[in-house]
Amino acid sequence: MAQSAGRSDRYSLGMEVRRSVLGDAHVDRASSAANDFDAPFQELITETAWGTLWARPNLTRRERSIVTIALLAALGQDEELAMHIRATVNTGATRDDIREALLHVAIYAGVPASNHAFKIAKKTYEEMTTCEEIKATGTGEGA
Repeated sequence: MAQSAGRSDRYSLGMEVRRSVLGDAHVDRASSAANDFDAPFQELITETAWGTLWARPNLTRRERSIVTIALLAALGQDEELAMHIRATVNTGATRDDIREALLHVAIYAGVPASNHAFKIAKKTYEEMTTCEEIKATGTGEGA
């Protein structure tokens, strides 16, 4: 990723929080895919979303995860929704938490948005379960 000189402390904190929530593999992929065009965007979200908002002490990462998932579901942001559902393994938000958040979406943002989000959540959880099963059995890697 193209880098700007003298990154801020907020950026460093943001990168730490971002890696903690989304995982090193995701952040490494996003960082390596960045170029001169979108590198400023990567820096912006790292510094503001992760280094400012997610780093605040008032809500736990579990609580922020639940709120974020509900908002992404309400806005129809499918890829981001799936990414944040996968991140729940790092934030501590449970499937029950996410179900409750999506039920709230149905009432406050609309049944179609919630219905679609439930489909994405089910698919994402199935993929996560399959990945865990592959890791547990050792199949899939060089098999």
